[in-house]
Amino acid sequence: MAKKVIKRRQRLSFEHLGLSASMRETLQRIGYQKPTPVQAAVIPLALDGFDVIGQAQTGTGKTAAFGIPILEKLDLNVRQVKPQALILTPTRELAVQVELEIRRMAPVEVHCCCLYGGRPINKQINQLQNGVHVVVGTPGRVIDHLNRGSLNIDQLSFVVLDEADRMLDIGFRPDIERILQRCPSERQTLLLSATLPEPIRILAKQYMIQPQVINFSQKAVAADTIDQFYLNVPGDLKYQILVKLIQRENPEQAIIFCRTKLGTERLYRKLFKSGDVKQVGTLHGDMAQGARDSMMAKFRSGEVQCLVATDVVGRGIDISNISHIINFDVPELSDDYVHRVGRTGRMGKQGIAFTLVTPEQGSELRAIERKIGMQLQTDLLQEEIDEQTGTTDRVRSGPAAKKRYRRAL
Repeated sequence: MAKKVIKRRQRLSFEHLGLSASMRETLQRIGYQKPTPVQAAVIPLALDGFDVIGQAQTGTGKTAAFGIPILEKLDLNVRQVKPQALILTPTRELAVQVELEIRRMAPVEVHCCCLYGGRPINKQINQLQNGVHVVVGTPGRVIDHLNRGSLNIDQLSFVVLDEADRMLDIGFRPDIERILQRCPSERQTLLLSATLPEPIRILAKQYMIQPQVINFSQKAVAADTIDQFYLNVPGDLKYQILVKLIQRENPEQAIIFCRTKLGTERLYRKLFKSGDVKQVGTLHGDMAQGARDSMMAKFRSGEVQCLVATDVVGRGIDISNISHIINFDVPELSDDYVHRVGRTGRMGKQGIAFTLVTPEQGSELRAIERKIGMQLQTDLLQEEIDEQTGTTDRVRSGPAAKKRYRRAL
């Protein structure tokens, strides 16, 4: 892997990035005003044909960073339309969102399709047979189509690994390698990830050609647009504190993360039946795909205010109105904390994250703090918890916590 690290660039306009007039007009029409730092760095390199590794948090405009150069470089004059770009994502929800964003930016003659499990495969096969320029999909379903012969990737010019760290976390590495081995060697590969653990570095060394590394996460792993707090809560008080937090904060939209599908479903049912939180929904891997799609549509439209979710499906949620993240369960891995809180504070907006930590999870809290390079602060609700439990030595309430608490009141 190339050692060169491209640092932050000055915020330029899209005109300065060498884009076509038609692309600039499209971006203006759909509401893109100026490129984010990630877009300003990735787009010129991708247009110049480099393989690129972009390390940046979620919510920094990564989809447009790889989508724009792909659309600018597609060959629309070929007679037989075969996929020229393949974008791999870890979850169905993220695949759908990426395809929707590509469609928004693409001219009408560009055909896209989305390949993921849980949906009838025949419709996807028909789309592929009719000809597509851009394929977005999850590794498992892409492998399925390759094995059936319904997906031909011998004309690929671009391969994108989106949220690569998460794809490796959930066991997709064998599928990713099988796909990359079948891709043309003369291709451009773009890898986007919030973190760059060693397995990703190894993957990049094997399947990328002298990639340019753009690191926007050198100083702080979690975005500086997110206020991050923790509450030390006995297990039997977690539900009560969760309800108080939601009622006090009244979030525009919030995701409440749990570790397991069973825990997610139980918490959702308790919130729904009690009526303690209005407009609550849930999203986890045991739900049928139709139910997941319906819930995502309700969350995007604002019909659902609080969504109880697992890590896997939570990674597929890219909605700018998410103001709060509440970790009802501490994540098993520190990297998962980074991805969870990255659902808020997106595109420069301010976000807030709360983590409920039980007394025996102090080491997990410290691991998170080491990962993000900062100390989480206690919210002043901790004082009420300590009064209930008779504990006074856990409060770590600083000026920022007091300031945010007064603002919330």
